[in-house]
Amino acid sequence: MPPPLDDDQDDSNRRRNNVLVLAVVVVLVVGGVWLVNKLVAMRNLQNCLDSGRTNCEPIVPAPKP
Repeated sequence: MPPPLDDDQDDSNRRRNNVLVLAVVVVLVVGGVWLVNKLVAMRNLQNCLDSGRTNCEPIVPAPKP
């Protein structure tokens, strides 16, 4: 059986674990938002193509020098 940790070590470990879990949750949320935005853009493009249009992609003008 490992020796018991003192309160300072226990708090430090708990704080570190909480920060790691928070970082993982933030990465998952950001990834989910990015994925949903990509899926919406692809769905809009597919709907445009399914309706028979041929000019579905937006045309981005070249920047002026």
